Amino acid sequence: MAVIGLIIIGAAAGFIATRLMGWETDLITTIAIGVFGALLGGLVMRFLTTITGMAGGFVGAVLGAMAVIWLWKTYGSGRR
Repeated sequence: MAVIGLIIIGAAAGFIATRLMGWETDLITTIAIGVFGALLGGLVMRFLTTITGMAGGFVGAVLGAMAVIWLWKTYGSGRR
């Protein structure tokens, strides 16, 4: 059940992050960005703050997804 929740939160976070960063992607890439961003953002938020609950996790997921997009644009094959 936690995996399904991660995919749902990841999809929402990936969608928001890709739109905030002006990056158009397909559904699978958006979900992947969100899930990886949720993992990265969750770890960072856990170390940096004591925010608890779903709101803190969602903020961390969006920030993490934005970080993944930035890393991909900077160092990945998404360079323009």
